[in-house]
Amino acid sequence: MSYKSIVLNLDIDGVAAPVPPPVVMEGGVAFEGESMMRQRKNIERRLESLRAEFEGLAGAAVDTEWRGAVANPTRLLIGASRVGDLIVTASPDGGFPGDAHRSTDVGNVILQAGRPVLVASANQDNYRIDKILVGWKDTREARRAVIDAMPFLQLAQEVRVVTIDNDATDETWNSLDDVVASLSFHGVKAKAEVFPEKSDGRTIADVAEAMHADLVISGAYGHSRFREWIFGGATRSLLQNDRLNRIMSN
Repeated sequence: MSYKSIVLNLDIDGVAAPVPPPVVMEGGVAFEGESMMRQRKNIERRLESLRAEFEGLAGAAVDTEWRGAVANPTRLLIGASRVGDLIVTASPDGGFPGDAHRSTDVGNVILQAGRPVLVASANQDNYRIDKILVGWKDTREARRAVIDAMPFLQLAQEVRVVTIDNDATDETWNSLDDVVASLSFHGVKAKAEVFPEKSDGRTIADVAEAMHADLVISGAYGHSRFREWIFGGATRSLLQNDRLNRIMSN
């Protein structure tokens, strides 16, 4: 398995940057003022500058296509995911979306794009994928994440499939053993482990940092409330931890 097409999201006036909505005048007539036009022109120039920088870094060895638009960043990225096998994006500031007009809501992308999302760690220039932690939970999302991340798993030197559970049952261990067996069919040697919770609430992110994992693979879990997705604690803690590279699938 391999990724044939990767969508790289350049945030902060990168792939997309919208202009605030027009001013609505008396009588319902929309009017775009001179200052708004200037802002739009500045954004368009910024997009062209980023395009030139991106194409210069990519070089001729990689086939690239630039998609930049003055639009909602999150909606544009979700739409662009149609062409990609994997989405790569930066960590959200503090784990939460910022200005919706200028930054991507990574949580919404994970839940709506239908593609695995690699959320890169912050302030890291070089990446290696030697040690991988799979945060396992016997759910559809976790099963999807393991398959989605197979190209990385096949490159790793060490893979741990980890569950955090104070009362691991035979069923828990059976599911872990099945994942290890499934990975072995793809040439991936993995080890299953169960860690008990701590009084302060141990998370997969804590285990990953202790292991010095280069990548964490996890399903993204949430529940619906008034048609809005709210992430559970485990998923939220991973999104907030910008020291880790994470692949998340839903």
